[in-house]
Amino acid sequence: MKKIPSFTIDHLRLLRGIYVSRKDRAGDEVITTFDIRMKEPNREPVLGQSELHTIEHLAATYLRDHPAWRDRVIYWGPMGCCTGCYFLALGDLSPDDILPLMQETFRFIRDFEGEIPGAAARDCGNYLLHNLPMARLEAGKFLSEVLERMEEGNKNYPAGS
Repeated sequence: MKKIPSFTIDHLRLLRGIYVSRKDRAGDEVITTFDIRMKEPNREPVLGQSELHTIEHLAATYLRDHPAWRDRVIYWGPMGCCTGCYFLALGDLSPDDILPLMQETFRFIRDFEGEIPGAAARDCGNYLLHNLPMARLEAGKFLSEVLERMEEGNKNYPAGS
């Protein structure tokens, strides 16, 4: 069976950052899939399911309500490997195009207080699986260590991938 392109990335050299995972056409439009990589794969502990679930709820809500981006947001959701999230947006975009948006999003998560949107039994399939303090900590760490210090190695998949 042929590997899909995302399985051909050298995860042993992949850094935390924002990467273009793929670009697809839908009619006349381009949809860009971003790899929002919060953890170095296979080299540091992954995100726990509860904080990743909380990050998903907060980021998806923030992005879908964002005045400049709401009409371009297709999807935000966690990676199965628990090292980050996928963000799909309408447009032929680059990491630099969404860096300010990701900085805003992770500041929102870092600073969030109150009830997690959609974290009630009626609204969520696993409403008890949330951890706001850890989501805030992980968002702040990703923001300060990566998003506010982006370099080319945090925006381009490792050479040879």
